[in-house]
Amino acid sequence: MSTGRRLEKATPETWMFPPADGWTHEQVKELDLPFDWELVDGVIVARGQTVPWHNRVRDRLLRSLEDAQCEPYEVLAEQSVRLNERNTPKPDVVVFDAHGQDLWELECVPIQWVVLVVEVVSAGSQQDDRVRKPALFAAAGVPYFWRVEQGADRVPVVHEFWLHREMGTYIPAPEHPVHREKLETPHPFPNSIDLAGLVRR
Repeated sequence: MSTGRRLEKATPETWMFPPADGWTHEQVKELDLPFDWELVDGVIVARGQTVPWHNRVRDRLLRSLEDAQCEPYEVLAEQSVRLNERNTPKPDVVVFDAHGQDLWELECVPIQWVVLVVEVVSAGSQQDDRVRKPALFAAAGVPYFWRVEQGADRVPVVHEFWLHREMGTYIPAPEHPVHREKLETPHPFPNSIDLAGLVRR
């Protein structure tokens, strides 16, 4: 492949034709497409359509975590995380250590800053949220992962996972692996969330 081709930016006309070794973040970061997407192994992948339940739970979880957050943590929704130059997944919610950093200059959150990833499962994201993304973030060393499923009466159920560093995989949190009605955990900072309240009108 020529050097010129390697340095090309993806455009709305060329994004579906990545170079042989895939697009990089630098090549796609300014790309404007009429759908939400993320970079996976150098390929631009459309993110699944979400429903009001997913969006409300994500947004209210974000607010709850923001209310509980303490220094040096920051909490963002739908923010790209940079694992490497060809992988910038976009978790529903991400908590990261931004000590000494300029938040407003960020393009992507570097993976080494991330302490918690939250994924809210919807019909179009089950395989990603239950299998691919946990494996991806565990391999990258993210300490905590929450998978949020729809439970009885649409009340969210939170599955809390901790990273087993020797195995490089997530294991159910030993203290309280599944949270129903109320989530209480000291990780990555103390928080208590009324899960039923997330869907209350």
